[in-house]
Amino acid sequence: MRGSGASFLSVGDLTAAELGAVLDLAEAPATARPLEGKGVALVFEHPSARTRNAAEMAVVQLGGHPLAIRGEEIGIDRRESAEDVARTLACYHSIIAARVERHTTLERMRHSLEASGTPVPVVNLLSDVEHPTQALADLLTIRQRLGRLEGVTLAFVGDGNNVCRSLAGAAALAGMHFRAAAPAGYELKSEDVAWALRLGGEIELSSSPREAAEGADVIYTDVWVSMGEDEESWTKRHAFAGYTIDDELLAAAAPGALVLHCLPAHRGEEISEAVLDGPQSAVWLQAENRMHSIRGLFRFMSGEGVAPRGQAL
Repeated sequence: MRGSGASFLSVGDLTAAELGAVLDLAEAPATARPLEGKGVALVFEHPSARTRNAAEMAVVQLGGHPLAIRGEEIGIDRRESAEDVARTLACYHSIIAARVERHTTLERMRHSLEASGTPVPVVNLLSDVEHPTQALADLLTIRQRLGRLEGVTLAFVGDGNNVCRSLAGAAALAGMHFRAAAPAGYELKSEDVAWALRLGGEIELSSSPREAAEGADVIYTDVWVSMGEDEESWTKRHAFAGYTIDDELLAAAAPGALVLHCLPAHRGEEISEAVLDGPQSAVWLQAENRMHSIRGLFRFMSGEGVAPRGQAL
């Protein structure tokens, strides 16, 4: 990821050392304001609560001016191509961060800026393929609560979606053991598993929530029905019956295991109310860490914590 204008579309854009540097910067006092006098474009094709608030406040804390832009205001590939939108926003902003319907939109924006020699990075705030800034917040939360990442067993119970994919990649970089439980047809794709393995990960796939949760240090879930999947609502809820993180499933995990959820939560579906609000839940710290981790990422992208070439962080 090193270099002026380097983008962040996937957790795989970071090395293990760079991931550690981002997490360190997320916790370290900000002694500089690297975005002073600079704009950051925050494009939202999907509605957002945590991501928008976290990103806006992260930019403000670094001295910059965040500008949130709704999808209909720029109409990517309707009013203007993704390439032209990127080139236009780069005239005013030092970073373009976007929450988009299709991951290819981010790739096209990045390619357009790189091809034109424009040193403005593109950041993935969510796509149909990955949610990498969420994974940064997840690992930051685990490290704060457990004091380490390496060797931690993380069990994801639910759909093998964008959140699960980014989490698998981030866990691989951090030296964690990753398990994922999903019903047939909803598991991580074989190419996603191969990608995480290339990053150095250890992955176990299962159709049994209890098998995944057994002795795990962290249990994580997400909604069963994501944005844009309303037509699949009944089918998915039927398929995921028995995948709820409740007191019984939590009891199978390691004593004091951490419970995470990227929110919003459908209480009583993928997670019980008792567990979500219980003493082992860290979901509100996790939500707060969306801001801290994005701030750490933007600090890193601005040059903090970057070692000279040839030196390790």
